[in-house]
Amino acid sequence: MKPKLLIDSISLLSPLTGIGRYTYEIAKILDRNDDFKINYLYGYYSKKLIAPSEKSNIKNFKSIVTKNAVLKKIVRKLLLLSSKIFAPTYDIYWQPSFIPNSSVKANKIVTTIHDFSIILHKDFHKKEVVEYFQNNFFKNIFRSDMIITGSEFSKKEIIDRLNFDANKIQVIYHGVDHNLFKVYDELSIDFELPKKFIFSVGSIEPRKNLLSLLKAYNSLNDTIKKEYKLVLAGFKGWKNDEIMQLIAKDKDNIHYLGFIPDIELAKVYNLATVFLFPSFYEGFGLPVLESMACGTPVICSHTSSLPEVGGDAVIYCDPYSVEDIKTKIEFVLSDDKLQKELISKALKRAKLFTWEKSATEHLKIFKKVSSIKDII
Repeated sequence: MKPKLLIDSISLLSPLTGIGRYTYEIAKILDRNDDFKINYLYGYYSKKLIAPSEKSNIKNFKSIVTKNAVLKKIVRKLLLLSSKIFAPTYDIYWQPSFIPNSSVKANKIVTTIHDFSIILHKDFHKKEVVEYFQNNFFKNIFRSDMIITGSEFSKKEIIDRLNFDANKIQVIYHGVDHNLFKVYDELSIDFELPKKFIFSVGSIEPRKNLLSLLKAYNSLNDTIKKEYKLVLAGFKGWKNDEIMQLIAKDKDNIHYLGFIPDIELAKVYNLATVFLFPSFYEGFGLPVLESMACGTPVICSHTSSLPEVGGDAVIYCDPYSVEDIKTKIEFVLSDDKLQKELISKALKRAKLFTWEKSATEHLKIFKKVSSIKDII
């Protein structure tokens, strides 16, 4: 009989951010594998993997619930109770998002820790998210038999902050969908974009350092701003009033697209003159990898895990210095030869990261944890 693997897939019910993208890409490949009998946890149990493009009443319900803190707590308690009553026992439970569900019955638990942003930068997150993390993460994470993380930077943080056995922490880099995020010979897009522009993508929230990005752009001379507009994409997050006000003040030069589907995102990467990602803190930094795969020159922070992703294929900036961000923008925009060199290096480096490779490493971990022989 095949071992039973449960994948917590609740992150797939919202527009995909980094964790949702990671969960879906790994689950999609594992779903084609024949070594495990896979079920998915959406607050209910299912044998079906929900694709990001699918619409459902569950998604609509979740969007209503997440806007109401009281209702969210009630629903969470009901889901935990139902798990205790109705759930079978799984051989392995994989939690791709920090906190193992205490009600899931499993012989072995594998958890992915992406970073410690909620601990280190509490002011970057919603109060209820911080409280839930503090109340549940530390008492549940040590139930894990193995921890997966996306960078050597994050592994060191896990060891330092949790004193978790280093032998039970596996670094597995994320991948990129090279069939989607690639250089396109011909492009058509359903919305209007400037002819030349600086692009940045991410939730409109403090961690992405959009205030510094906007200040750096605004400090460019008028000649540069006239030629190169600023385009932002990503769903409206939280604590973003000042950011949205700055965007609204300069609609002639700053274009906010909101959340856009992946296919449109890939096209915008292709059309951008340069991609700018001055995030304060990332456990991996998927947008940097996606933009590299699309052949876009990249400027990103020199902090946290980002140098592991960018290597020597990007230009690094100090996210805490508006002046340095501005300088690096001017440096890249003024040098066509440098842009071509960055594109060449980025395309080569991006090929090192694939979801197939990442999923294979996950499968090895699941087999190891479940003591299945013939590890691939």
